[in-house]
Amino acid sequence: MNLPTNGRRGFLRRLLTASGLAAAPLAALPQERGTPGPAPSFLPAYARAQNYKSLKQSSFDRTGGNRDSWRIPAGGVQEVFLAEGPGVISHIWFTIAAQGDMHLKELVLRAWWDDNPKPSIETPIGDFFGLNLGSYFIYQSEYLACSPGKSLNCYFAMPFRHRARLSVTNEGKRDVGAFYSNIDYMTVPQLPQDSLYFHAQYRQSAPCVASTGDAARINLDGRDNYVYVETRGRGHLMGVTLGVLQNANGWWGEGDDMIFVDDESKPVINGTGSEDYFLGSWDFGGRDGAQPFGHAQYGAPLIVNAERTGGRYCCYRFHGDNPVTFERYLKHTMEHGHANDRADNFFSCAYWYQASPFTDFPALPPVEARTPVVKPS
Repeated sequence: MNLPTNGRRGFLRRLLTASGLAAAPLAALPQERGTPGPAPSFLPAYARAQNYKSLKQSSFDRTGGNRDSWRIPAGGVQEVFLAEGPGVISHIWFTIAAQGDMHLKELVLRAWWDDNPKPSIETPIGDFFGLNLGSYFIYQSEYLACSPGKSLNCYFAMPFRHRARLSVTNEGKRDVGAFYSNIDYMTVPQLPQDSLYFHAQYRQSAPCVASTGDAARINLDGRDNYVYVETRGRGHLMGVTLGVLQNANGWWGEGDDMIFVDDESKPVINGTGSEDYFLGSWDFGGRDGAQPFGHAQYGAPLIVNAERTGGRYCCYRFHGDNPVTFERYLKHTMEHGHANDRADNFFSCAYWYQASPFTDFPALPPVEARTPVVKPS
């Protein structure tokens, strides 16, 4: 399917324009005598002169042969990107040949901006690319995609001022025989002063803890909700991916999204249901009629064994049309079932931009705990 790309291209264009790096205006076309006119605006940005340098770092064979990948042994770490700034990563592509069936959960992607000691990206690779249950499936969105051949793509722009470093750690017990990488980026004379740092954080509850009694009927404060991300500072939320593995029959998605912005006591944004947050409706079609779907900003491209124990869903929702801004504090949450009355397994990744180039992430769960396993309730 063909999807619009104005969002990510528009983001880069605005970034470059703000720093004076986009195309310099062309000279005005000749006007009728005595009729001044503005510089023409009919040309798209790609048809105008650019003021950045396009570069790529990849796993190509340094000897000139055809072994264009890295081997990552069990317990090993592979640096996949290191560059001096200012610059912007514009695209990441990986494809992996690994012995472990759950390598999407075992391999951990980390990124550090400007030599900060804490990573701003820390998530299993599968979850980063929206494959939150550790298996591949084909889909395309505005910022993330998985293509035939198990190729993983990311189009989130990632600015850095001084230095950027990305690594992949194999926390599994078996070797990764071939890890292929292509990371496209640009170096620029300078970044806009208000450029923010990209962040991606993994979280899970496997299983979520179900509420009982009165707490399972009314939930106004969201204290027991599933948390996608909690951070302090200034920035804006871009969205989330979520994998759900059902531990019981029934519909898992009656939970409302509740987003706390600059106020820890009560949510500012309240939604009407999980399937509504992911911009589907009516249980995505129900027990016998659910259909996977995927669009630029939202989707549920994986639906297997709907509304049954062992049912599997992968969903995504991006806020590219209206990123959720925060000045001091953000906590993005969602009920797991109505008023948190269900105990399914949730695995998620949240994506946001923030002024400070790192935040305090919760400890990454051990690899055994990240593996999706049905835990009947």
